[in-house]
Amino acid sequence: MRGTRSARLPRAELLDNAGAAAASRSLADLVRINRYFGGHRTIRSTLRKLFEPVDSFSVLDVGAGSGDSAEAIQSAFPNARVASLDYRLSHLRLASGLRVVASAFLLPFRPKAFDVVFCSLFLHHFDEAQILELLKNFGALARKVVVAVDLERHWFARRFLPATNIFFSWHEITLHDGPVSVESGFLPDELSDLARTAGLREVQVRRHLPWFRLSMSARP
Repeated sequence: MRGTRSARLPRAELLDNAGAAAASRSLADLVRINRYFGGHRTIRSTLRKLFEPVDSFSVLDVGAGSGDSAEAIQSAFPNARVASLDYRLSHLRLASGLRVVASAFLLPFRPKAFDVVFCSLFLHHFDEAQILELLKNFGALARKVVVAVDLERHWFARRFLPATNIFFSWHEITLHDGPVSVESGFLPDELSDLARTAGLREVQVRRHLPWFRLSMSARP
């Protein structure tokens, strides 16, 4: 299909350096996208393959943004304890629970501090060398499993936000960053290869259609 096998094109996104007001509006768009177009569903279905609803476990959500992933996790796993980490305090303004401002490349925790190290729509921001460094960091921090949810690189996903703008009035940052994010996304074998190269074990990558999301789970 057109564009499906094109190479990754990681590029800077406007949200990374947006002012507080514009960032807040774009983050609200991301919450809507996750809520109604498969992001939260993908997170919950991935974790349900690893844990029972009554299980108690700790999660570090890296690149947490507004914290909506943590809310999705705790809605399905009430006993989960989720810490939200982002490099910008303004992004975490709406997050509940424990909030940590830090770089994902310099995680301020002791080894094996969390049962699960998790990220959503995060890895695509980086080049391959940086992703390998991040996944190694995640593996060093996770006791049980590393989980990543991200975008599948596909022409249909790239066109989704511009095509639906008439119905949802997406913020201009969202309209710019959405297609850029998809072009920075992954094919299933790419994500799997990165996880294995980073030293993670029992790697499983699943496609989640029609949302064009990928989930990766692996043992540290």
